[in-house]
Amino acid sequence: MNIPPLALSMGEPGGIGAETALMAWRSLRETGPAFCLVGSTELLRARAARAGLSDVPVRAVADMAEAGEVFAGALPVLDIGPEVADAPGAALPDNAGAVLASIEKAVALTISGEAAGVVTLPIQKESLYRAGFDFEGHTDYLAALAERLLGLEKRPTPVMMLTARDLRAVPVTVHVALSEVPRRLTTEAIVAQGRVVARDLRRFFAIDAPRIAVAGLNPHAGEGGRMGTEEETIIGPAIARLEAEGIDAFGPLPADTLFHTEARAGHDAVLCMYHDQALIPVKTLDFHGGVNVTLGLPFVRTSPDHGTALALAGTGRARPDSLIAALKLAADMARSARGTDTA
Repeated sequence: MNIPPLALSMGEPGGIGAETALMAWRSLRETGPAFCLVGSTELLRARAARAGLSDVPVRAVADMAEAGEVFAGALPVLDIGPEVADAPGAALPDNAGAVLASIEKAVALTISGEAAGVVTLPIQKESLYRAGFDFEGHTDYLAALAERLLGLEKRPTPVMMLTARDLRAVPVTVHVALSEVPRRLTTEAIVAQGRVVARDLRRFFAIDAPRIAVAGLNPHAGEGGRMGTEEETIIGPAIARLEAEGIDAFGPLPADTLFHTEARAGHDAVLCMYHDQALIPVKTLDFHGGVNVTLGLPFVRTSPDHGTALALAGTGRARPDSLIAALKLAADMARSARGTDTA
């Protein structure tokens, strides 16, 4: 199924995003998927010269249709207007306006159907905060944009899913201290995320009957209450509610037996109870090729599973593996969504 190009937001200009975009184009120019960087042509050209990537042609385009036409011969860039300083290694608050404009434009292009999905290069939240950014992070901003641009009555609740090869892991609690997890973990949160995962595995991954394994919080999934009661009081009731809704959720299961090769064949995703329970297996399985996927949004969104890597910016030593994987996955998700919506 043919899809429009993907919209790639520029991310933090001082990080490795620009050079990984140049490298990704070099790898994907013949096979696709096609993508268009929403950002600054001059920044891309300057970074190509710094990072030893001057062999990558960069071309300014007027719209996504033109981006699709030129992709085989050059990396297309849709200029957003604000000046962007090329200062590798420095996250400058003066660039915040351009960073946010790039994200909003990528989302708007996807909502309009001109782009197939949004792929976001990493941002440096601290520099955005200094410029007045009042969202907790990237994902919250995307949800707010969806609400505003689509005129939704309720803001979508995004769900983070990490993928590597055949593993999909969803942390129910994310950026909280480990000591806080038992207090933050609720039956309602597990049920809400389980619903989103089941729905979006159908829509974006073409899995008709998703199998969702649910990890326990404690070692040995609590061992009958000897190592904790959360499995009996919080997680078990959530699984029962999901099952009652027709969702194939099962567990709670010991986390140390959920991620090896044979176990992965028995589920399509794992609901994990905290951040590292999900991220450690993903990064162990494929450290350089993991992808961050946001479920729960009314459009496709993926991102490389790494940060801005300011110290590497401009050196040409950054690896594009995760961005390439994020672009390929976003294209697959977009095709699946279009097939589901027209079925």
